Amino acid sequence: MDVNYELYKVFYYVAVSLSFSEASKQLFISQSAVSQSIKVLEKKLGITLFIRSTKRVQLTPEGETLLRHIEPAINLIQRGEAQIMESSSLGGGQLRIGASDTICRYYLIPYLQKFHKNYPNVHIKVTNQTSTRCVDLLESGQVDMIVTNFPNSKLPSRMTTIPIYEFQDVFIASKDYFHQLVGRNIHLKELLEHPILMLDRKSTTSEFLHNLFQQHQLDLVPEIELGSNDLLIDLANIGLGIAFVPNYCVEKNQDLFQVQIAEELPTRKLVIAHNTHLPVPQAAKEFIQGFQTIS
Repeated sequence: MDVNYELYKVFYYVAVSLSFSEASKQLFISQSAVSQSIKVLEKKLGITLFIRSTKRVQLTPEGETLLRHIEPAINLIQRGEAQIMESSSLGGGQLRIGASDTICRYYLIPYLQKFHKNYPNVHIKVTNQTSTRCVDLLESGQVDMIVTNFPNSKLPSRMTTIPIYEFQDVFIASKDYFHQLVGRNIHLKELLEHPILMLDRKSTTSEFLHNLFQQHQLDLVPEIELGSNDLLIDLANIGLGIAFVPNYCVEKNQDLFQVQIAEELPTRKLVIAHNTHLPVPQAAKEFIQGFQTIS
């Protein structure tokens, strides 16, 4: 089927923004030109791609299917353009990273700062998602690399993983509200007698903790599930429960203490992951070299 690439490009920008006017701004063409391009594409394909109403634009099921195929292709073209623009001295180009809020705030900031200082002309784009969602960003080509918790059940074998940091997850609680646990070693079964605060089910941390309890034939039913470790720490601070968080995001706090667990908790790692079957941009290579890898 002979379909002009520009038609697919227009479709992509409308599908991502779900707005004809926003697509016209990003493409620097008129809104009527965007609308006409979509009509031509729909006619060539013989399908309806969007449901249009006065208030909103929605993708049809066929439109969603087309987007799943078009998005990686567009991102691959953009990746190629960015690599061509890069010089050997990295006087330009782009570094695209995917990572969770926690990893960005408590681990990546110094590395991003150092890279920006060394290569000020490289545009750094950081996309914040959960570690599981970051895998989707990598597979669709929206980022060149991700920094993620490991193990991560969503990481396929075709992804290269580079371990860069080992950490321990900890249970933390307020001394004022859980003073009876200070200085004691308690078993996971006893821990379940108290309200547990943890990340939601979509996270690798939640998957890890549920698996840990299942290995000890225990059923974990958390009191609160959230999308932010910072908020979990805040809620633990006011005594709403015992929070489960990575040790690297727990800053010194006189009101919080680490609950000692009798069972041994496995360590986890932070890894850099990239697609084995795609070339790694020069900017990403330089960024990766700034880390000290571990076994």
